[in-house]
Amino acid sequence: MKEEAGFGIRLGAVLLDAIIVAVPLTIISLILTSGGNGSEFFTNILSFLYSLLLPVLWKGYTIGKRICGIRIRRVDDHLPPGIGTMFLRVFVAGIVYGLTLGIGVVVSVFMIILREDKRAIHDFIAGTEVVHDL
Repeated sequence: MKEEAGFGIRLGAVLLDAIIVAVPLTIISLILTSGGNGSEFFTNILSFLYSLLLPVLWKGYTIGKRICGIRIRRVDDHLPPGIGTMFLRVFVAGIVYGLTLGIGVVVSVFMIILREDKRAIHDFIAGTEVVHDL
């Protein structure tokens, strides 16, 4: 098996995170904001914190990545990402994707599919890669 995680397994991990994490976060947000106008904003903040902090605290894993047997690691030393690395990967890359009106996301998909190292734009920004557990 190649060490780099390809598009299908990465997509599966994202979908699992969306199902397992997004639904409870939405419910928590609705409860905490009493279903008011701030519930979507609160859900987005919680999702951001999940994406930013869990891989730092859990050695490169999110729940979806753990289930799929893949993890984020730094390219230079193969260590789990720190808070700065994840900030670049989640926040800065998110700004890049937003400024390109989603075109960056499409380019990233093709990068994961076509590049030998399977790295996307957010991986290059943060100096990360997603690999299978071996």
